[in-house]
Amino acid sequence: MAKILLAEDDTSMREYLQRALQRVGYEVSAVGCGTEAMPLLETDHFDLLLTDIVMPEMDGIELAQKASAIDPEIRV
Repeated sequence: MAKILLAEDDTSMREYLQRALQRVGYEVSAVGCGTEAMPLLETDHFDLLLTDIVMPEMDGIELAQKASAIDPEIRV
């Protein structure tokens, strides 16, 4: 089963996407911002990072760059 890290600051959108992805068989870890995603990226393996672009603290572009530096195999 593919593992997805979902970073979305809008709670309702995050919950909707998490449920939709789980319904079709993905294992989803969901966080509210890029800074919450970093510890997960450093300690776990994800097949895909699905991120909002405009988020507080760390935007999706910066998160994608940091995720790729940690795991060059991750798809964004």
